[in-house]
Formats: sequence, C-alpha cells, structure tokens
Amino acid sequence: MEDKQYKANFFAILAAALYAISSPVSKLLLKEIPPTLMASFLYLGAGLGMSVVDIIKKRKYAEKTEARLTKQELPYTISMVLLDIAAPIFLMIGLTMTSAANVSLLNNFEIVATSLIALKVFKEPISKRLWSAIILITVSSIILSVEDISSFSFSFGSIFVLLATICWGLENNCTRKLSLKDPIQVVIIKGFGSGIGSLLIALTLGEKINNISYLIVALILGFFAYGLSIFFYIYAQRYLGAAKTSAYYAVSPFIGVGLSLIIFRELPTSSFIIALSIMIAGMYFASTEEHNHKHHHIVITHEHSHSHNDGHHNHSHNETIIGRHTHIHTHEECTHSHRHTQDIHHSHAH
Repeated sequence: MEDKQYKANFFAILAAALYAISSPVSKLLLKEIPPTLMASFLYLGAGLGMSVVDIIKKRKYAEKTEARLTKQELPYTISMVLLDIAAPIFLMIGLTMTSAANVSLLNNFEIVATSLIALKVFKEPISKRLWSAIILITVSSIILSVEDISSFSFSFGSIFVLLATICWGLENNCTRKLSLKDPIQVVIIKGFGSGIGSLLIALTLGEKINNISYLIVALILGFFAYGLSIFFYIYAQRYLGAAKTSAYYAVSPFIGVGLSLIIFRELPTSSFIIALSIMIAGMYFASTEEHNHKHHHIVITHEHSHSHNDGHHNHSHNETIIGRHTHIHTHEECTHSHRHTQDIHHSHAH
C-alpha cells in the first residue's frame, strides 16, 4: 500500500509538472490563437491523444485491467464536462469586469474550494496536517500571483472569478468520484466533451485561426499538458483523495514560472523565492500526511483495478490471477489497524 501512496504522490506532482508546460507555451501560441479557441484545441488534443493511447493499449494488452464507466457514474461524468465548460466562461466574464491582479489572487481559491466541497459535500475527511498544507500552499500561491496586494479590490467581476474556481473545485470532486474507473476513458470523455463545448463557444464568439500549423502545435500541447496531466491526476486522486491531490497540483504555477524564467530569460524575484519556500513547507506537510489507528470497513461491492497483495482484496478466484485486474468484487466487513491515508478504501470519519 505504501508503494501505491508514493506512486500516487509522484503522479500528482508529475500531473502538475505536465500542466505547467501549458502556461509558457500557451503564452506564445495566444499571439496567434484566440483564447477560447485555444482552450478547445488543448482539450481536443487531450481527447485525440488519449484515444490513440487507448487503441495502442488495447492492441498490446488483451487483458482488461481497468474498469469502464457505467450508467452509475453518468451524473458525475456529465457534471465534469459541463463544469469544465462553465468555469472558463465565468472566468472570461470576470476578466472583463475586474483587474488581472484580482483574477490572479482569486484564482487561488480553487484549492480551498476543492477541499471545502470535498469535506462538506462529498464527506471526504481532511486531517489537521493536510489543512496546514492547504493553507501554506494557498498562501504561497497568493504571494506568487500578486505583485501589489494594495491593488486588490472586490468587485462584481470578482464574483464571477470565484464562481469559476468553485466550478473547478466541484469538477475536481466529480473527477474524484470517477477515479476508480479507467483514467484513459475519463480523459477521452473530458477532452472531447469540454473541447467540443469550448469550440462551439469560440465559433459563436467569431474566433478563428489563420495558420493551421499553430492548431497542430496546440493539439500536441493539449495531449501532454492536458491529456497526460489529467490522466496522472485521476490516478493520484484514486489513492490520495480530491483535497490532497489538489494540494499537490498547486505546485504547477511554480513550475510554470520556473519554465517562463528559463524560456523568457528572466531572473527570479524575491517574492518567488519566498513563495517557493512556503510551498516546499506545504508540500512536506502534504506528503507526510498519514496516520495509524484501528478503523472499521463496512461491506461494499464495487469494481476497480486491483491486485491481491494490498491487504484489502482477499477474495478468491476460480483460476489463478496474477497482477492487476478488474471485476466486480465485495469487501467483507472487518476491523483492523495499519498506516493509511484517505484513499478509496479509507474514507472513514475521524
């Protein structure tokens, strides 16, 4: 189980690193591609790229190792796509009604929104240590994003920016509910659903692109910065929960700024160094968040990818099964004690 936790921690940071690529590269592409059209190409690139990965995987591996989405997950799937389309719209409305400084500052509310929604709506337990990590990471992000705090003012446009962060926070939790299922399938649906939705909005706004080569670059960027990033993000959510994964994902702006400093040959500011130090402290609290106590597992029947060496999947098969596989299985009621975090099998209250 510890190996899975370390792997999930690594995948969460890898997801953030891949997403960070989009900031400096998009900054260059936005000179040629309008913003809404750019967003649609990034999502469509994710859907197209992961579709190719899915085809290759099915041809190479005949055995089914991940559970497919069912009608039971349909409400969360639809919500995920709609929220992903709505959030950028709210953000764009907010941008027209408030300053860039306000937007940068308020965007940091996403990690808080994700955590509060996880706690209050989806009943995901969040420890004091993880709350400490979330607060430190949020503070570091605010320091990074705001050059002059005195320029901040709450306006009507600020409400739309907050609505965007709440949409993304809710979307993160909807994605968490799908994390038991095949991450590739989830990314494909998310990519094509959000991509087509954004494309329709872009066409309605009259946005267009003159050079097709930039479109191809945007699609390739979408595969890496969105497709692979979301894939690793979903896998991390499976073992870390929505709040903790969101905390790790907040490292993305720092990587993005770091890449921008290299690409645009800029020197790091004192605020960046201070923010980075606080971020490292927050990451330490997040990465070391685990506990050991006696806890109770209720009877539950579900389907997801698993193996029989983690202490929680002790059911038998008619034939010998080695390695990861997926099928509907039942966990019997039990009480035991071991080190754990808030993964898919440990969502009990404290």
